[in-house]
Amino acid sequence: MTNSTFARRRQRNRTRLKQVGAERPRLSVHRSLKNISVQVIDDKEGRTLVAASSLEPDLKKKLAKTPGKDRAAAIGKLIAERAKAKNITRVVFDRGAYLFHGRVKALADAAREGGLEF
Repeated sequence: MTNSTFARRRQRNRTRLKQVGAERPRLSVHRSLKNISVQVIDDKEGRTLVAASSLEPDLKKKLAKTPGKDRAAAIGKLIAERAKAKNITRVVFDRGAYLFHGRVKALADAAREGGLEF
């Protein structure tokens, strides 16, 4: 394991430890160089309740030429709609090891505008 991988895992674990015991589901973000995905996870049961990704076939075509922050905002709005359909309104935001800046912040802001509280 390289130093950067170890540091990222340590940061992710540090962020997640602050959320342990929360009564709300966790909104977990994963971003790669080109794409972004998000899940609403129930940690007590260990299952994903709702998910959205820029790799979904219908979204991939629609967001093909869209810049990164706009793509992340579209995914944030989509996850908020899907969560509201399942009566989920309050979540804990899990940014993992990623800084709350750029695409992660755009996704969070769009999810808040869509009706999620965190």
